[in-house]
Amino acid sequence: MDPLLLLSATELAARIRRGDLTSRDAVEAHLRRIEAVNPRLNAVVQDRFVAARAEADRADRRRQKRGPDRLPPLHGVPCTIKESIALRGMPNSGGLRARRHVIADHTATAAARLLAAGAIPLGVTNVSELCMWMEAHNRVYGRTVNAYDPGRIAGGSSGGEGAIIGAGGSPFGLGSDIGGSIR
Repeated sequence: MDPLLLLSATELAARIRRGDLTSRDAVEAHLRRIEAVNPRLNAVVQDRFVAARAEADRADRRRQKRGPDRLPPLHGVPCTIKESIALRGMPNSGGLRARRHVIADHTATAAARLLAAGAIPLGVTNVSELCMWMEAHNRVYGRTVNAYDPGRIAGGSSGGEGAIIGAGGSPFGLGSDIGGSIR
């Protein structure tokens, strides 16, 4: 496994800020991992790889121009976002078949704050239908399996987040929790 995949989001941010690592390299490492594991996991239900690469390149240019002291805390760090949390231009069905064609026309506050902090979303992740069930399974995207044992469920409405982070495809993600799905 690529050693970059074992670093925390804060360590990635520190290395990018210092210039020890480019955002593009961090993003590419995680994209390769998603491409390798997602066919088995079904965790990332819509990618934004082209946009993420362009955003990483812009982040690297911004770091060179501004210097490390004038960058947001998650500058250039890749992440994933739960599909039920609106991210402009991405699917936002909440796993409900009747909403399968809904594309977010805005970005939810929580996701907007991550973007403002410099994070780069790689894609959106699977959820349970309407985020109400004990496993990430719905009739829009199907079932997400556990990153360590594909015979088990990923659990909870944020199961896509848990699976892709657990598999090393994302250093962190944005989920939601009522009953313990992201704990």
